[in-house]
Amino acid sequence: MTDKALRALQRVTPQQLRAFEAAARLLSITRAAHELHVTQPTVSVQLRDLAQAVGMPLFETTGRQIRLTQSGEALQQTAAELLACWQRFESRMAEIHGLVRGRLRIAAVTTAEYFVPELIGPFSAAHPGVEIELAIENRNSVVERLRGGVYDLAVMMLPPDDLPLWRVPFRQNPLVVVAPAGHPLAGKRTRLASLAKQRWLMREPGSGTRMAAEQHFSKVGFAPQVVMSLGSNEAIKHAVAAGLGISVLSALAVQSSLAAGPAPTGNSALAVLDVAGFPLRRSWSVVWRKDLPPSAVARRFVEHVQLQA
Repeated sequence: MTDKALRALQRVTPQQLRAFEAAARLLSITRAAHELHVTQPTVSVQLRDLAQAVGMPLFETTGRQIRLTQSGEALQQTAAELLACWQRFESRMAEIHGLVRGRLRIAAVTTAEYFVPELIGPFSAAHPGVEIELAIENRNSVVERLRGGVYDLAVMMLPPDDLPLWRVPFRQNPLVVVAPAGHPLAGKRTRLASLAKQRWLMREPGSGTRMAAEQHFSKVGFAPQVVMSLGSNEAIKHAVAAGLGISVLSALAVQSSLAAGPAPTGNSALAVLDVAGFPLRRSWSVVWRKDLPPSAVARRFVEHVQLQA
C-alpha cells in the first residue's frame, strides 16, 4: 500500500463507512439515519467528510432522490469486501477459541426455497451462536452475490462458469414437464416432438430451470412455442393449473400440487407428463468462491449439508 493510499485510509472512520453503507443500500439519507439511530445531519456530515477523504463525490442528487456515482459504486463494493473480510476474521477468532459462532450468509435460487429451510433449521438449532442470513432470489441475482464476494455460500443448480468456484453436489433436482390435471396426454407416454404445438410457459431468462430446459431442447432439436415467461415457480404453477399452457419445473416445486386422480381437487391441479427424455437429471450444489477462504461457520455448514445428502 502506498503512503498516499494509507493516509487516505487513515482519514476514513468506521462511523463514516457505516453511514455510507446504509445510505448506499437504502438510497436514502433519512432512512439511513433512522436505521443507525442518529440524526439526518449527522449522516450528511459523515458522508461529506468521507467524500472529502476519498477525493470524489459518492452520491448525486436527482430531484428528491440520491444515487451512487461511479466512485460511490466502487466504494460500496469495497465496503462490502471489508465487511466480509472482518466477518471471516471474527469467525476465525471464534474457531481459535473452540466456538462455532458468527454470521453465515447464504444465497439460494428460488426453487431451493422448497428445501433450504429444512437444511438450515437443524444446523441453526445445533449452532445457536450462528446468525444466518438467507437470500432467496433468481439465479442472476445469486450469481451477482457470488461475484460480489459478500455471501459465504450459494445453493443453486447451475453455477456460473466464469467464477472460480468450489462445488459440492448434495441433492437430486429432477425437472419434469407439467400440465393441467386432466390434460389429454396425462398418463400417456409421449415424445417431446408431440408437444411442439402446445403453449409453453417458462421461467424468466437467466433462471436455472429455464437454462437447463433450453439446453435439453437445443440438444434434441426441439423448438417450444413459448407464449409467456414468469418470474416464479408459484406463478407458473397457477398459470398451468388455469390451462394457460405447459411448463418445465423442478419436481420439488410441484409435489404439493399434483392431482391424485383425473380431476383436480383443491390445490392439486397439476399433472406430470410422461415425456421421453424426462425427467432431466440435475442436482443441487452448495458453492463458494475458491479465491475467498470460507469461514469456519461456512465450512461447518458444508459438512452439515454433506451429511444430509
